[in-house]
Amino acid sequence: RSGKLMPSQVAKNIIAMLEDCNKSTPPLRAIVQWDPEQIMLMAEASTTRYRNKCTLSCLDGIPVCLKEEFKVVPYHHRVGTVYLGTQPETEDATVAKKLREAGAIIIGVSNMHELGTGTTGCNPNRYHKIPRNPYNPNHFTGGSSSGSAAAVAAGLCPVAIGTDGGGSVRIPASFCGVVGLKGTFGRISCHGSLPLSYSTVSVGPICTSVADAAIVYSILAGPDLLYTYGLKQPKATLSDMCAPDLKGLKLGVDWTFFKACDAEILSACEKAVKHLQSLGASVVEVSLPEMEEARVAHVICILSEMRDFLQPDFNKHFHEMNLETRASLALASQFTALDYIKANRQRTRSMRFLQEIFSTVNCILTPAVPCTAPRIYESDLLIGSSDMSFTVRSMRFMQLGNFTGIPGLVVPIAYSTAGLPISLQVMAKWWDEAVLLRIGLKLEQFRDQTKKPSIYYDILA
Repeated sequence: RSGKLMPSQVAKNIIAMLEDCNKSTPPLRAIVQWDPEQIMLMAEASTTRYRNKCTLSCLDGIPVCLKEEFKVVPYHHRVGTVYLGTQPETEDATVAKKLREAGAIIIGVSNMHELGTGTTGCNPNRYHKIPRNPYNPNHFTGGSSSGSAAAVAAGLCPVAIGTDGGGSVRIPASFCGVVGLKGTFGRISCHGSLPLSYSTVSVGPICTSVADAAIVYSILAGPDLLYTYGLKQPKATLSDMCAPDLKGLKLGVDWTFFKACDAEILSACEKAVKHLQSLGASVVEVSLPEMEEARVAHVICILSEMRDFLQPDFNKHFHEMNLETRASLALASQFTALDYIKANRQRTRSMRFLQEIFSTVNCILTPAVPCTAPRIYESDLLIGSSDMSFTVRSMRFMQLGNFTGIPGLVVPIAYSTAGLPISLQVMAKWWDEAVLLRIGLKLEQFRDQTKKPSIYYDILA
């Protein structure tokens, strides 16, 4: 608004940096498709609006990227594969359309785990390659919204959009030391993204700060006639988000569940909980029943739905898929209709338990991920990585939100001795994203410093 810096100048900086980060050793591989002409067109239009004092929203001129799972004109909708999206897209997903209408500058589409089937972000195929964690390029970003988190952490854009069916926004945001919000199921339209798992996936922003996440959430949330699951939602608000303290809020913690993480992570997360208490919130011990049953049931639901949707691909493009994707889909084919029905009965039970818990507390706190970002090995670059025990562990605190549809927010709170980010997760009842953002703002104050990643681009320079 001051006129000191215009979107067109920022866009030129970003284009130069996109060229640079793919030439570096190793390449960042955060943004996998981008077009300088498209970027400049949007930036120049925004610059004109600023000069004429007629901006469209507070996202006008702000650089954003979207996970390759979304249709974004004129890019290929590859969804992390080599066989999908053979032609450039001619129609935007709802979230891409809303971002354009808000004046945001779409700088491209971001890397992702092939078909969203894993939590490392490891994708060795020729179009994607393995995105690097800006805090340590020898470590994974987390997945499946891997490039989205890497792009934000590396400073290429302050906002990226991901999808989350088993932690796919929150895991990479946690590993890359940025903020990730998974909206309530149906809160943000999934129209125009590949419908891999219709009952577990939510859309959400990955951002540099909680305030940015709130702004993006307020623009993207709301009913979409093309996406039936979110039609009956209550109005999205940011009520009390900026309250000076947390007086009156009750934070639920199941300590047995909470403590199942690495010692370094537990120590940081316990201190963060004490910080929230010091701001007037009270901590209430809760019991999350049947968590093992819920974990297994979530896996049955997400994999059964993906296997169903990808049946033609599995038959026709089996040899073009990464080895890990083949293994996951082969495992999914072992589930029966009976398994799926029982898993959904468990979902009803888990949702009922949560209704009771949320009648006594405003939110549930957990660490975000039980460990920090794992190391990348040479073999991963060639054939990929398949580590089921890591996949299961990384999703530990994530699955409840996907299985029952409640919203979740992860906020970076500390760093490990190795310098890798550690995050805390806050979950709330359905449609109550406002309380997550209110607590998230206070969690940011707990982090006494934000370490600069080893890969970082200053797009305002």
